[in-house]
Amino acid sequence: MAEASRWHRGGTPKPKLQYRKEVEIRTTLQELALYFIFLINLCILTFGMVNPHMYYLNKVMSSLFLDTSVPGDERTNFKSIRSITDFWKFMEGPLLEGLYWDSWYTNKTLYDLKNSSRIYYENILLGVPRVRQLKVRNNTCKVYSSFQSLMKECYDKYTSKSEDMDEFGLKQETEWKYAAPTSSSPWHWGFVGVYQNGGFIFTLSKSKSETKNKFVDLKLNSWITRGTRVIFIDFSLYNANVNLFCIIRLAAEFPATGGIITSWQFYSVKLLRYVSYYDYIIASCEITFCIFLIVFTTQEAQKIREFKSAYFKSVWNWLELLLLVVNLLKNTEKYSDFYFLAYWHTYYNNVIAITIFFAWIKIFKFISFNKTMSQLSSTLSRCLKDIVGFAIMFFIIFFAYAQLGFLVFGSQVDDFSTFQNAIFAQFRIVLGDFNFAGIQQANRILGPIYFITFIFFVFFVLLNMFLAIINDTYSEVKADYSIGRRPDFELGKMIKKSYNNVLEKLRLKKPEQDEDISMKGDLAEQARREGFDENEIQSAERMKKWKERLEEKYYSTEIQDDYQPVTQQEFRELFLYAVELEKELHYVSLKLNRVMRKLSALQS
Repeated sequence: MAEASRWHRGGTPKPKLQYRKEVEIRTTLQELALYFIFLINLCILTFGMVNPHMYYLNKVMSSLFLDTSVPGDERTNFKSIRSITDFWKFMEGPLLEGLYWDSWYTNKTLYDLKNSSRIYYENILLGVPRVRQLKVRNNTCKVYSSFQSLMKECYDKYTSKSEDMDEFGLKQETEWKYAAPTSSSPWHWGFVGVYQNGGFIFTLSKSKSETKNKFVDLKLNSWITRGTRVIFIDFSLYNANVNLFCIIRLAAEFPATGGIITSWQFYSVKLLRYVSYYDYIIASCEITFCIFLIVFTTQEAQKIREFKSAYFKSVWNWLELLLLVVNLLKNTEKYSDFYFLAYWHTYYNNVIAITIFFAWIKIFKFISFNKTMSQLSSTLSRCLKDIVGFAIMFFIIFFAYAQLGFLVFGSQVDDFSTFQNAIFAQFRIVLGDFNFAGIQQANRILGPIYFITFIFFVFFVLLNMFLAIINDTYSEVKADYSIGRRPDFELGKMIKKSYNNVLEKLRLKKPEQDEDISMKGDLAEQARREGFDENEIQSAERMKKWKERLEEKYYSTEIQDDYQPVTQQEFRELFLYAVELEKELHYVSLKLNRVMRKLSALQS
């Protein structure tokens, strides 16, 4: 028994176990402190790249070029363009007036323009704007035989295979000749197609009058044809007051169904990085971030080499790898065109946003030792199988309703115009955002039936089943924690213990161990005064040690699986504990018999 009492947790000596636990606590606290430094540095780096003026610059430019109406027609602006006539009105009106600012509002020259326009007097127009169109060839689609007598021409939707590259119109100018796309140019994803770079291009003049004459000439010679599928208007601005570039693209798509669909992109970016003193602080944070990245990469490589395949069994290790991969993706190429610079800079900002998101999520790794967080992780891990089964059932019903809505309402309701839109529309219905009037108007019979049955099965039945799964599992986990199953150590206890150790070293607090020893001595002395003999006192202390050790072993750690195999060492300890309990029960039985005999003698 003496030999068994020296061992703990399957044969590990208590001093060695205590040392390992202290090392784990110290290592966790060091990692937490280091990670907080990294997170603060990353936050400074991330928010230092974002300027509140970006939103206002985009808002001002969008108001100027999108909301300004055509003179004499207050209902027509870029957003409301629906025909080729409206498009040319916009080009000759709001676009020209917005691009060319050559005098102050009193019609006096404010400064030397140096042959350059300053939009809103503060934003320099860089270079000259560019207009580009992509076309498709005739007979790229097939007309049904019954209608060939009525329609002999057929222009399909835009694809790279059906693109028209032949000269047309006047042919002598560049705008009538096809320009090949560059290999590094990103494609444009529009509403009805994906468009490559290149096409029929012309650049505007520095002079407002020359540009207007150019528009008139193109309109008279039918630069826009039946084969036109998209026209892009690209130009760039720079505002020195806030050190921001604004790259603007206005797109007008000409779908095969007829009409025009307009879209736009406004990118406000900071391309000149190091101008003010604050920018150099951001630069130092970038250097620190690179150092952290190298250190974390080295650490993860060492962990993979040490643990091998076991490394990938931890969710937090996967998060570490994802965070490193996202960080490494931030090295982007540079392009001479401002639109390409803006495109990759926006991509860079998106990667930064994802990086900071996962960096904050990783904090859960350090607070997972907390009781509440441990209960949450245990709940999710236990009900994972039930949730997977529920998800299969949920999405079968959900996608069935999405397909029903797309087929019944897709041709009349915008929210169900595509299958993807139908899926997101149903998520919005679950959240309480829906257009019941549109559904009912599209189909007076199937509309209300679809809506009522969807709300009943998905909202009232399935979602409540999901909540019931989570709630029941959480109740089980909480019951387990109430009987002592909890983590070996919690973050709060770790910090408190470190704080107490510092106070003890500074002699500002009495060691807790001495208090415990003195308390045990007082209890033993009190037992002697009450008439207990030494054997009883020693037996009680021995039983208390057994109880504390086994409770620490079997009730202080979180049990991931309730049906873990029992080792030989654990069986031996439990057997010895049972023997001790049997001895104590036998001793208590003898005491009770002695008392009963004395009571019988007194009664007789």
